[in-house]
Amino acid sequence: MEVTKKIVGLREWLAQNRGASLGLVPTMGFLHQGHLALVKAAKAQNERVAVSIFVNPLQFNSPEDFENYPINIEEDLRLLAEAGVDLVFTPPPEEIYPKGFDAQLRIGAITKPLEGSARPGHFDGVTTVVAKFFNLFTPDRAYFGEKDAQQLLVIKKMAQDMNYGVQVIGCPTVREPGGLALSSRNSRLKESQKEEALLIWQALQLGKQKIAEGLSNSAQLIELMSEVVLSGASAAVDYISINDTQTLEPVEEITGEVLISLAVFLGKVRLIDNITVPPKA
Repeated sequence: MEVTKKIVGLREWLAQNRGASLGLVPTMGFLHQGHLALVKAAKAQNERVAVSIFVNPLQFNSPEDFENYPINIEEDLRLLAEAGVDLVFTPPPEEIYPKGFDAQLRIGAITKPLEGSARPGHFDGVTTVVAKFFNLFTPDRAYFGEKDAQQLLVIKKMAQDMNYGVQVIGCPTVREPGGLALSSRNSRLKESQKEEALLIWQALQLGKQKIAEGLSNSAQLIELMSEVVLSGASAAVDYISINDTQTLEPVEEITGEVLISLAVFLGKVRLIDNITVPPKA
């Protein structure tokens, strides 16, 4: 496995591996089984697999959140070597955003609701860095987790609109036995909050159940889900939302497939999750 911090090193590796199909897994590090599932999918479909580890300052709204983002590069590299990754790109911020950098790629309507509303400018940071990585790696395929459902849709839209020729592939959310979605931020939860975090999955499952039973009013559904989440002592709801799975337009009356998503604070730790729910049979 080759590891490089420099764009010149990345380009040398790409030149040596020209002609081989390439799968890219962009990450912010502090890897878990969810990331490794992306790597596994990439290995199954490509001759070479590259992983980027870059905590992107442009996509954080809070300097405190950026500074507290967990990092363990040695363990990440051990896991990736074990998983059979071919290249790991670990650039410092100044390699990606050199002095004078002043560009931005912005996608429209699909970035506005949900995370876009809660974290203004977040997706401008995401699309800018992913666009740079698509330009640098020119991968055949890129892999993202469905836990960040809106991010996945935004990147698919970006790849389509900008003619990248990259197949953007979503991989199912990996969960702990109690249903909690794996996230690098889970490491910041206190023991009591880890129990409360299970309420997120329970709320999503309740939403799915109520739709199956015939409840179609989104406001009523959101109220029921909020009650579940707020039974946690340290829990606060940032948002719970019912949206169209493709456009992310808010849905008031549920008649077809919907995305149920939520963002919850447990103390200072913010967690997101979602499920796609088919219409009532």
